[in-house]
Amino acid sequence: MGKPVTPAHQSPTSRLIAGLAITLAVVGAFCFYALHQIAGLRQLQNQIIESNRKDSLQLLRIQNNLSALGLAIRDMLNGDEPYPLYAWDAQFDRIRKDMTDALRLEAELKPAGENLDRQVYLTRTLSQFWISTDQIFTLARNSQESQARALLRNSLQAQQATLVNAVSRLLVENNETQQRTAARVGVIYDGVERQIYWLLVAALFAISGTSLMLIRANRTIFREIEQLSDQRSGLARKLITMQEELFRSISRELHDEFGQMLTAVGAMISRTRRRNCPPELTADLDEIRAAAQQALDKTRSLSQALHPAILDDGGLEEAIDWYLSVFERQTGIHVDLKKSGVGGELGDEMPIHVYRVLQEALNNLARHSKSAEAWVRVNFSHDRLLMEVEDRGVGLEFEGLEPRRRGMGMIAMRERAELLHGTIEFSRPEAGGTLVRLDVPLNAEQS
Repeated sequence: MGKPVTPAHQSPTSRLIAGLAITLAVVGAFCFYALHQIAGLRQLQNQIIESNRKDSLQLLRIQNNLSALGLAIRDMLNGDEPYPLYAWDAQFDRIRKDMTDALRLEAELKPAGENLDRQVYLTRTLSQFWISTDQIFTLARNSQESQARALLRNSLQAQQATLVNAVSRLLVENNETQQRTAARVGVIYDGVERQIYWLLVAALFAISGTSLMLIRANRTIFREIEQLSDQRSGLARKLITMQEELFRSISRELHDEFGQMLTAVGAMISRTRRRNCPPELTADLDEIRAAAQQALDKTRSLSQALHPAILDDGGLEEAIDWYLSVFERQTGIHVDLKKSGVGGELGDEMPIHVYRVLQEALNNLARHSKSAEAWVRVNFSHDRLLMEVEDRGVGLEFEGLEPRRRGMGMIAMRERAELLHGTIEFSRPEAGGTLVRLDVPLNAEQS
């Protein structure tokens, strides 16, 4: 029977669910964090790029105005124009207003604390430039053009060049800011990439741990199922063996004891009738003798049904021949028997199990198939016995490869096939009906 199976102290389901929940929580937390990081990165990129773009546009606006001032100063120094120096005042005033507006917008767009020194320097230098410009135009209006031209040449032109350099440096710094931003973005991307790798490693560990727990739990379950299956097979074998021994004992008892008693009763009635028996008792004795004979026939029939004596005396082949003739006489179903090969020594247990499978298959055929004919094929080879029972009746309904309805008879046939270390199959032939196929080895030791 084997050792009794000890149930598991704790189901692995709770641990597997906990491992799955932890894995999902880690993945969910990382996804939330990664999305937050990516959203912040996108916002940072958009803000810095847009701010730098607008700031650079204002610096370019200032640079264009400085270029216009440079051209105006050149024209003023050349003296090619027929009008005096103060005539340029309106152009300078227009450029001054535009540059003041551009400088204000550029200061608003610049992040707090960034390039503050250069911003202050640009503002101070530009203020000094406009002071010098006002002095030049004042001198020009007071008819002091020579002094105005000298101040223009010696001071204002140099200040304009200084402003151009300052604006150029600010543009360069904007480009450097964009490069630093790109570097920061790269660092964030590297961080996200590292976190993805860490998540992958953690997820792999969690999945591996959960899988190992599942594999271990499955191995334990399959081992217990295998033990239970072995116990069930052993129990089934003992039950079937005990059943057959009980049937054999009852059959022998009916045949030897009750059969002999009924035979003796019949003989005594016949002997009593042959004596000078009053005529009025003759009919009663005949009736009693007929009842005794009927009881004897039923006892012999029941004895054969429980355990056919021909199976022990003549073997499996003779038992099959005898049973098929009885089956045809009782049911009216014609059975075509085909045998091939020569059956050798089948052991003590195989004949009764094969006989019971044949008996159950034909009983099911008679009850359910509605077929008027059946075929039984028995083939003996050097190492196997193959028996097939086929009909052309209603047939079984299948779900996949298994019959939809599985009664106790089919279960018993499977148990007997397993006890013989063989297989039994139920199928539907192409011509319809049902085919029962038993295949067992002849040299397998019974366990």
